[in-house]
Amino acid sequence: MTTGVRRRMGVEERRRQLIGVALELFSRRSPDEVSIDEIASAAGISRPLVYHYFPGKLSLYEAALQRASDDLAARFVEPHQGPLGARLLRVMGRYFDFVDEHGPGFSALMRGGPAVGSSTTNALVDSVRQAAYVQILSHLDVTEPPARLELVVRSWISLAESTALIWLDGRRIPRAELEVQLVHDFAALLAVSAARDEETGALVRRVLTDEPDDGPFADLVERLLALTAR
Repeated sequence: MTTGVRRRMGVEERRRQLIGVALELFSRRSPDEVSIDEIASAAGISRPLVYHYFPGKLSLYEAALQRASDDLAARFVEPHQGPLGARLLRVMGRYFDFVDEHGPGFSALMRGGPAVGSSTTNALVDSVRQAAYVQILSHLDVTEPPARLELVVRSWISLAESTALIWLDGRRIPRAELEVQLVHDFAALLAVSAARDEETGALVRRVLTDEPDDGPFADLVERLLALTAR
């Protein structure tokens, strides 16, 4: 018979473990409801040892948010292959995967939790939005967007956030429908801007040229035509 010996973790390894444990707990409940004692118990260490690695729950919360924000920003990375509508739909799928897996934590991050108003939290939220903005522009093959296009992209990112938060409150609409709807919303915002701005109009015409008949953008056009025919 052999007796298991608990391996002692190094400082960085222990910090990574605590961040992972905290993120898991914050993903299931609001960070305000999670105590240091719970985090210590889940990590298999004592409460004082948690404070040895993090001065308080706020610092641990911010470290967990950093990992979560890095993960969320990565969801917007998509190979530049195939039509834009299909690419955006895959991005929305991964985005809602994150929202689904980290509901309370996502809600706390966007609505404000124990770190509400802190410069660290605000910077993390802004970094996710900026990463999404840069990725969307890259898919549009635009490096210096005109003012109207910047407004469209940033407005759509805010819309995706708001839609996810509303969806979390009861999940009354099937998730897959919302993912398609957000892609349609992006196309609609582009179309409204294109009607007023020739530069955006040229971009829309270029994007639509590569869209297949069975893609999400074409589906939107068909639905609108059916609506006007009634």
